[in-house]
Amino acid sequence: MSGVVSWLRSATKTAFSRKYLLFTNVTISISLSGVGDIIEQHYEIYTKQQTAWDRQRTRNMSISGMTVGVFCHNWYNFMDRRFPGRALGLVLKKVLIDQTVASPIVIFLFFATLGVLKRSSWDDMCEEMRDKFLRLYTAEWVVWPPAQIINFYLLPNKYRVLYDNTISLGYDVYTSYVINDDSTKDKDDTDQDDTGGKKDRGTSQ
Repeated sequence: MSGVVSWLRSATKTAFSRKYLLFTNVTISISLSGVGDIIEQHYEIYTKQQTAWDRQRTRNMSISGMTVGVFCHNWYNFMDRRFPGRALGLVLKKVLIDQTVASPIVIFLFFATLGVLKRSSWDDMCEEMRDKFLRLYTAEWVVWPPAQIINFYLLPNKYRVLYDNTISLGYDVYTSYVINDDSTKDKDDTDQDDTGGKKDRGTSQ
């Protein structure tokens, strides 16, 4: 048993060392983004919104987690170099910058990565962002300010992405729901069909 504990300590120390930290952070982001989607999909199966697990959807969400993981790794390094220290005023400043700069970038990266994977056109991707960006960004303001105060105030840099992804597991479930929610698009299509129908009737008269 002591040998297992010793191995785990050694593995953890290696994984969070400067040499392997980027790989570790990206792996964590990929894994938990996928887990968040799996949880959301199984809820949708349970509530009969879908019939089976869509593996391609989980793959796409996991890959989007990779792009976000790379960004977050470098973002936290930049923030700690640019604003070193843990004074409360400095922490609040970092949280504000994180919310106003990093959060929109992270959401854009999600949409852009998924758009590339789904081979969406630029217009389709922009339309999806217009329909769903505000929902995700509003949720960011609810979840992340208190979480990031703890992150910037208490944790060393090397554990920031791990903490970020642990907190965001629940948020990733919601992200998966919003990203894959076609109700807004369906409503817009219905409205366009209705408008088109009225124009046709008017022309026929």
